[in-house]
Amino acid sequence: MRTDSVRVADEARDAARAHILERFGKEFLPAKPRAYKTKGSAQDAHEAIRPVDPALTPEELKPLLPADQYRIYALIWQRFTASQMADAEFWDTTVTVRADKTLWRAKGERLLFPGFLAVQGKAKAAEPADSEAEAVVADLPKLVPGQTLEAREIKKEQKFTSPPPRYSEASLVKELEELGIGRPSTYAAIISTIQDREYVRLEEKRFAPSELGVTVSDQLCEHFPELMDVGFTADMENKLDAVSEGKQDWTVLIQKFADGFYPLLEKAQKEMTRTSQATDIACELCGKPMAVKFGKTGEFLGCTGFPDCKNIKNFSRDGNGAIQVQQRAQDEPSGIDCELCGKPLVVKSGSRGPFLGCSGYPECKNIKNFTRDEQGVIQVQEQAAAQKVGSCPKCGKDLLLKTARTGSRFIACSGYPACDYTEPFRTGVKCPNPGCDGELVEKSSRKGKVFYSCTRYPKCDYATWDWPLAEACPECGHPVLVRKNTKAKGKIIACPKKGCSYSRPDEE
Repeated sequence: MRTDSVRVADEARDAARAHILERFGKEFLPAKPRAYKTKGSAQDAHEAIRPVDPALTPEELKPLLPADQYRIYALIWQRFTASQMADAEFWDTTVTVRADKTLWRAKGERLLFPGFLAVQGKAKAAEPADSEAEAVVADLPKLVPGQTLEAREIKKEQKFTSPPPRYSEASLVKELEELGIGRPSTYAAIISTIQDREYVRLEEKRFAPSELGVTVSDQLCEHFPELMDVGFTADMENKLDAVSEGKQDWTVLIQKFADGFYPLLEKAQKEMTRTSQATDIACELCGKPMAVKFGKTGEFLGCTGFPDCKNIKNFSRDGNGAIQVQQRAQDEPSGIDCELCGKPLVVKSGSRGPFLGCSGYPECKNIKNFTRDEQGVIQVQEQAAAQKVGSCPKCGKDLLLKTARTGSRFIACSGYPACDYTEPFRTGVKCPNPGCDGELVEKSSRKGKVFYSCTRYPKCDYATWDWPLAEACPECGHPVLVRKNTKAKGKIIACPKKGCSYSRPDEE
């Protein structure tokens, strides 16, 4: 569910009141059903998140649910049931004590009636949220005016104003809600995006900005001040709500936005430079200073003499943020010679792990996969003989069927690296999209999952995870069927079109 509505169906409200009356008694039930007002910007198409049946308590489901599912159901059930219960009642007390020429104050409260706190298992008031509050609410003994009190212990402590704590996931969502930015359906995406792009990192369950995040924020604030104002997003949300309600012409809204945005974008494209942070570390190759730069894999040190000098280094930061250069480990010798140039092969590390590469790189680009035996000795993994599938149209040498490291097959020239001709592995099935003359070919995702997509991409975005067959569906007429393996039916041939349930056993 993705809703911030507080509207509840009458039957659900009545079921909750019936359960409260039966379980807790009449005194815990308000005279009138409680109704809450939904904010104007709330997604009110759905009800509030609630249990299907309030009579189904968390205690009954605990033996049947995994721990995480039990906890979230208990949270939803307790909050929903509490919303229809009577108020809790407290006796608040403030005591002023005179000591010589000074006055001391103590505050306390005593729970008279638990009300909605009963459903949450709370017999007394909750602990204060701020442990350093000036007046901490606590249980006080019975006192009478004029009573003499004995000072058992006096403590003194010096305190300093501390900066506001960094955002946690919960406090960030709360701040977004208060600022009117985003919706419940987008909060998780916002939090995952700032982490995936390494703008922030989690330190003790709180977000700390990275150097990249600070740099991106500074650049955007400098070149797009209006867009980076927190009020802009909230105001745009309200205007889009007005569009959905028919109170605002969307073309006028978008035109007004474009008139202000595109000039800023063109200016930023000319003036916004690739940011780097200078350091006092000298390049050992050319003597020029190194600078902190940002790439696809994060921060690194690069020579300011680029492109004449392409020296780069990895680094880390100590507790004070000072840069510590990470010395690159020497390539491990493998004891195996390259069959192309005769130079030694060495163990190197890439984005997908260690591999054997020629020490004559970049003149020789020979690479191999390897394993280690029980004694740690390197064993080259010889690739299976590639299947010949034709002649290269570029140089005339044999074309071979190969398998990429991500799992998909492709066709490449046997004369590589002198000839770099490649083509995708074709299924022989025409793209089923109307008006498209493309063909479905085999590809693989970044995570190594094979799929089949149209050669006309990005003009045609048709794709399927299952092997396509050039056969029309006998029920809906869709021009392509797919071969798939399911848990329920095993290997079947089915129609990939949504809404069509055609399938038959795969006898091949």
